[in-house]
Amino acid sequence: MGSIFKPNMKQYDYIFTGAGLSALMTVYKMVQSGQFKDKTILLLDENAKKTNDRTWCFWSKKEEIWNNIISKTWDSALFANQDFQRNLDLIPYQYHMVKGLDFYTQVFDVISKEENINFLNQKVTDIEESETIIMVQTETESFSCHKLFNSIYNAIKAENQTKYPVLQQHFIGWFIKSEEAIFNPEQATFMDFSVEQKGNTRFMYVLPTSKTEALLEYTLFSHTLLTKEEYETEIKNYIQKLGITNYEIIEKEQGSIPMTCYPFWKNNTKSVLNIGTSGGWTKASTGYTFKNSDKKSSELVDFLQRETDFTQFHKKTKFWFYDLLFLGVLDRNNELGTAIFTSLFKAGNPSLIFKFLDEDTSFREDLQVILKCPKLPFIKAVFRQIFLK
Repeated sequence: MGSIFKPNMKQYDYIFTGAGLSALMTVYKMVQSGQFKDKTILLLDENAKKTNDRTWCFWSKKEEIWNNIISKTWDSALFANQDFQRNLDLIPYQYHMVKGLDFYTQVFDVISKEENINFLNQKVTDIEESETIIMVQTETESFSCHKLFNSIYNAIKAENQTKYPVLQQHFIGWFIKSEEAIFNPEQATFMDFSVEQKGNTRFMYVLPTSKTEALLEYTLFSHTLLTKEEYETEIKNYIQKLGITNYEIIEKEQGSIPMTCYPFWKNNTKSVLNIGTSGGWTKASTGYTFKNSDKKSSELVDFLQRETDFTQFHKKTKFWFYDLLFLGVLDRNNELGTAIFTSLFKAGNPSLIFKFLDEDTSFREDLQVILKCPKLPFIKAVFRQIFLK
């Protein structure tokens, strides 16, 4: 790769290549901290962040800095499969929904007032790091910086190896308005496994915002994406099963989130830090991104105030290993997802499960959750990790 250095290149202290959830959360908290006013910051993204392109959900039991943009909250959730259903009392947690556009608006309203922060709607085409400087090329301009935060996901690194399983949480969602008052706006449906599994882990995820309005997502944890028609046929079938005959589609969304324990942090250097999905910030076993990014971005802002070597940022925990075992099971036996989640939610304590998924549990609490799972597949997964890797 030839040098992309050019004279009169605009230089920054920090450049964020990609301005998605992780980057925007980090810069927002940098502003809030008041500790980075002397640093010049550039955000680069090919997306202008002016459309409602996604929906994030998270659970919490305390006030959040994102409370103003929570569009809907649920205190109860439904878990179901073909044989049973359970109403989950989430207290002391609540389940929240945030619309992408509301999040972008809150963040840009704050950072646009900061003279030391620029956002450019440009596509990054190249990043080159030398011993003293990092150079970033877009389709029209060149920039340089001392420290770079990259959230542009490169699937090749994770997928061109076999040591760590790589699945996808992939979905299409319809936000619909029905003529019939079918939905219970006080209860979200986390996972409804009553849909045909077809050898995979497949479920419906339903977020009602009124008696006639809801987001319905057909979701899989599997290796291979479906055609658009396959997702949408399943959504239509589910809507029909609910007893809805007349409805309109208000919005559509779709996504594919990598589920892997691949050690993205090993690609970090002293001056380049991978963040977001590119840095392993997505919860590998669930695909949940908002809460993990919230936690990691706070840790990063604290880190930047005391450290300069980005290779020291990531710390591997026991939860990484738990996720690795879970993905190892689904990688080999993708149809077992229903049985695993059913065993967790059928008799488990919902608040303890959330605490576990938030990575806040003690080892004793870990065991209370883990021992509810089917034993044999996980024992096999442990042995594979110990003896075959």
